[in-house]
Amino acid sequence: MAQEGKRESVDVRARSVDEAIAKGLAQLNRTREEVEIEILNPGSRGVWGIGAEDAVVRIVVIEPPTPEEPEEKPEPKPEAEEGPPPPEINIAESARAVLAELLRCMGIKAQVVISPPKGIMAEDRDMPPVILDITGDDLGILIGRRGETLNALQYITRLIVSRRTKYWVNIVVDVEEYKVRRERSLKQLAHRMADRVVASGKAVALEAMPAYERRIIHITLRDHQAVTTKSVGEGSSRKVMIFPKS
Repeated sequence: MAQEGKRESVDVRARSVDEAIAKGLAQLNRTREEVEIEILNPGSRGVWGIGAEDAVVRIVVIEPPTPEEPEEKPEPKPEAEEGPPPPEINIAESARAVLAELLRCMGIKAQVVISPPKGIMAEDRDMPPVILDITGDDLGILIGRRGETLNALQYITRLIVSRRTKYWVNIVVDVEEYKVRRERSLKQLAHRMADRVVASGKAVALEAMPAYERRIIHITLRDHQAVTTKSVGEGSSRKVMIFPKS
């Protein structure tokens, strides 16, 4: 057993990748959700047993977060002024008009309504986000898998508005309050999984989520007395892990 930097790790050899992983997890006394697995050699059966090679895997234990670790990196902002725009610039109405035009160009018949922030979105008292809620029929196509289409539409809207007004404002695009409902569901999931971690004493990995949804999990559990959270993985596979506090 070795240390990768400060992380506990082990290289394991066996007849198959699955067998090597099982042996490594047993040696480390960990579950698959608590480790990162790298296949060093997938192995080979050879021909009639000649030239066969064992599979080799490296298993590295995922570290719990330190208290100094930030919850989540913010989304990169386009080049524009920060802070509230002057009164003569109506960001909300500008954003509504931009989004309505985008939908028209996409051939989607829908209404865009400026809504008050709710839930976590309403926590920023100094500069609450502008919420644009799209209403209409059969709008599931605007949400996409894991909200990816909706996030892309939101980013394009922010970019166009910031370039036209020269100010960056947090604009949130929603569809029939999908994000409000999703936030409620994620909060319930966070509390449920935190209870499981407390009961088992072992870390739990949630499904891969976009940055905004991971932030909801982090914020929901940031004051929890018995668990802490950390985002792990890369790109679209990034997810939140919930750890028991030591």
